[in-house]
Amino acid sequence: MKNRSEIVLDSIIRQYIRKASPVSSGSVLEDCGLDISSATIRNDVMGLEQEGYIIRPHYAAGSIPSDKGYRHYVESLSDTELPSDEQFLINHLFYQVEDRLEEWLKLATNVLAQRTQSVVVVTSPHVSSARVKQIQLVSIQSNIVLLVLVLHGSKVKQQLINSEQAMDQRELTEIAAGLNETLHSMSLEQIRAAQTKYEDFELKVVRTVLHLMESEYNNSFQEDMYDGLGYLYEQPEFKDSKRMAKMIELAQRRNILKTILPVIPYDYGVKVFIGDDLKDSPVPGCSVVLSRYGLPNEPLGAIAVIGPTRMDYQRNISVTGYVASIISVLVTELYGIKTNTNYLKERNY
Repeated sequence: MKNRSEIVLDSIIRQYIRKASPVSSGSVLEDCGLDISSATIRNDVMGLEQEGYIIRPHYAAGSIPSDKGYRHYVESLSDTELPSDEQFLINHLFYQVEDRLEEWLKLATNVLAQRTQSVVVVTSPHVSSARVKQIQLVSIQSNIVLLVLVLHGSKVKQQLINSEQAMDQRELTEIAAGLNETLHSMSLEQIRAAQTKYEDFELKVVRTVLHLMESEYNNSFQEDMYDGLGYLYEQPEFKDSKRMAKMIELAQRRNILKTILPVIPYDYGVKVFIGDDLKDSPVPGCSVVLSRYGLPNEPLGAIAVIGPTRMDYQRNISVTGYVASIISVLVTELYGIKTNTNYLKERNY
């Protein structure tokens, strides 16, 4: 695409995002500030239409960006870094809440919804690859023991276990130390295969660990958090009651992201899904800006901004990437893992 056509397309998309109405050639000429005639602008607009970057209902109508146009616009964005003053504000908000992943995810959902004026879905860390971080055994009564299971990814589970014989805290601490040595960083599948090595009370503990991990896995897909549904009411694209009703239905089922984007990319970095990327979506006319959060080799969650195709991509990409980076760093600090100073850069946050 020629340089002037790039400028014209950029103007059409920016104005359409802002106004939600077709953009006239005269408005493009005024916005671009180019020293060219209106006839030249009209020829450029015609060329963009022929190449599929914009749509015009008829010859004299204003321009509307196509999915191809939006895709080109997103791929051409050069500055997606969040302004430093906003980075400071968001960073401050996260360090004011309790040191728990659940609280961070709730805050992330709220912060993103407010700043993008869109629906935001934040998933808990996917635990299909959850691994044991620590096992603690605490004496409650002579024959009752509390098992505290800590999984990588900020998950803590507890379960009472009956012991056939009385054990004091010293014995329980020794058993826990032995189990931590053998089960540390093991996955659900690995522990299931290794349980035959244990017997008596240790076997009961291992089986309880398996039960807790299996329960966590089965429940993990129902823990999505969302916010911002009300902002869609203000978007002209969602004046269609059927489209809005479908989005509300998905929200009530906590199934927005999985339905609109069934396959979530595993790798880091902000991803944008437009048009054909979401061709099977039951809610047409939407785009998704998504980023993973977490640490290498640990359970990962996803943060997604969902709105009309006419969303502010530059804004949404920058704030989504920054919030994802904050959560990743907080999780690192929570578990005392040494932070790699290049961690965020390596993942294109």
